[in-house]
Formats: sequence, structure tokens, C-alpha cells
Amino acid sequence: MNSLIATPFGPKTTADEVLDGVDLTGRTYLVTGGASGIGAETVRALARAGGNVVIGTRRPEQADMLLREFRGLPEAGDVSAAELDLADLGSVDRFVENWSSPLDAVIANAGIMALPRREESAEHWELQLATNYLGHFALMRGLRPQLAASSDGRVAIVSSTAHLRSPMHFEDPNFVSRPYDRWAAYAQSKTADVLLAVGIAERWAGDGITANALMPGWITTNLQRHLDDDTLRALGAMNEAGERIEQSYFKTPAQGAATSVLVAASPLVSGVTGRYFEDNQEAATIVDTEGHSVGVAAHALDREAAQRLWVLGETTLERREPRRASMPAVTTKGRMPQHPPLRRVDT
Repeated sequence: MNSLIATPFGPKTTADEVLDGVDLTGRTYLVTGGASGIGAETVRALARAGGNVVIGTRRPEQADMLLREFRGLPEAGDVSAAELDLADLGSVDRFVENWSSPLDAVIANAGIMALPRREESAEHWELQLATNYLGHFALMRGLRPQLAASSDGRVAIVSSTAHLRSPMHFEDPNFVSRPYDRWAAYAQSKTADVLLAVGIAERWAGDGITANALMPGWITTNLQRHLDDDTLRALGAMNEAGERIEQSYFKTPAQGAATSVLVAASPLVSGVTGRYFEDNQEAATIVDTEGHSVGVAAHALDREAAQRLWVLGETTLERREPRRASMPAVTTKGRMPQHPPLRRVDT
């Protein structure tokens, strides 16, 4: 039994504090959903430490304010934005096909939560599972050579405590036969995210790529945009007058991004793989998840489930992309990445 990884950081540590004294100059990071919320704070911390950061977002113009923030800061890394819609595998294809240089880490931060009605992707996957898992799976699979070209290629996958509420239901993962429940669908997609980290850790260790999942904590962000007032009240995030409130256990976006940058860039976890972190520590495994709100469910670390999900995702991708029989070439390390058209703004 491996001992749990411990760090000197706590639940309220900020992302900047995690990277204090860490020099990321010359390293390149991709943050999906990096234009707002904890994604934006992840971008800020990585760039302030000298890292070059690409924001993958459905609407690159939403990153304009963040890009302006880093104009004229010579000590910061380069920050840019490129279009990436994880629910659209064609968009993922275009993004991957235009990125040929080494990549030090992907922070799989983008996601959707609690869609009130069942929606599905072009591949007939339930949309939360398609976006939170399948889109990121396709992205990682496509960028594997670029991650392998780094001396310390990492994948950091943002999951949620919701994963404790549901394993993968392989008999009907897309809610075709069983009644759709938005929270069950979200919970399953977050379990899938942890299983993605387990799968990468198992399969890509020989490439020097590590992968870990993480729980950022409760943060008020756009992720809650599909929640109605009654649900927000039940979660303790709104009072009877309709005003948003912050519980003592809530985090700021900068605190919520801390575990992301720990997993993606801190030397404290270099070489660590296939684990689940929360509050900047590795979480304990929970077998009976009833009543638990912390820890990682055993069903999310199950290697057999990770293998089964990997095959399901791979089969879906291979049915639509037979041209992906060989991996693209990797360019010389040290160059800025070649990637989809970047959005840059003038000061």
C-alpha cells in the first residue's frame, strides 16, 4: 500500500503560494476552460511563475481581459487563447492537429454540471460525460506525443466530490434506458475523470507522463450556471432572499486553483501518478461512500473500470478517425508551441 502524499499546503492556500519560488520559465501549459473561474486563476499562477500558458476555450474572446492583464509583464510567461470545444470532437481534432511542439502539462479544467435536461453529443454520448470525459480523453490521446516530449509531462484532471455519488454505469452510461438525473450524470462524469487519470498512469508511464485527478473544493463560479435557486439554497449557497452566500468551507477561485497547479507544476509531486488530491494533499480511499464528502471513492480508482472506460472512449474515437493510425511528429523542445490560431489582444 502506497503512503499518502503530504505537502505543507492547506485548504486555504492559494495557487500563487503553491508556486512560490518555483520557476516555470520555458515550460508550456494548456488549461482547458481557462478563461474564467478557477481556470483563470490556474492560468494566472502558472504565468506569474514564468510558464507559457495557452487557454483552450469555446469562445477565445472571453479570455481578452486575462490576456490584457499579462501584456507588458516581462517577468510573466506568454498567455494566449485558442478555440477548443470539448463537446465537439471536430474542434478537438483541429486543436490537436495544429499543436506540434512539446507540452509540459495539460490541466483538464473545463466542464459542465447538472444540465437540467438530457442532451447528447454528435456521438450520442450524454453531454456531461461527452464534455467532461470524452473531449478530454480525445485531447490527451492526441497530445500524448507532445507530453512525452517534455522532461516531466503531466496531466492534471479536475474532478469533484460528486464522484463519490456514482460509479460508471457501463450498462447504460448515456442514460438511454434509465431515467435521466442531472446529478447522477454529473457524478458519473466526474468518476470518469478520475478513471482517466488512472488509465493514463497505467498506459503512458513508459513515456514519462504522469496523471493525477483532483478536487478543487467548493468555489462560486460559472460552473453553477445551470442550478436553480432552490438547488443553490439546498447547497447552502443562497439565502431565502435570493442572495448568494459564502459558507466557511467555500474557497476563493485562487484557493480553488491551488491543487490544480500543485498537480500540474509543483516539484513536490514530480513522478507521482494515478492519485487523487484534495486540499493540496493526496486523499484517502473510501470504499463505502455513503455520508462521505471527502476522499476518493474506490470505484474511481478501479483499474478494471479504467480499462473498460478507456476502451469505450477509444472505440468511439476510432470509429470516426481512422486517419489517426500514427502519431504526429514532435518538434524541437524549447520552441513555443505550434497550435490553433491564437487570440491575442493589444494593450
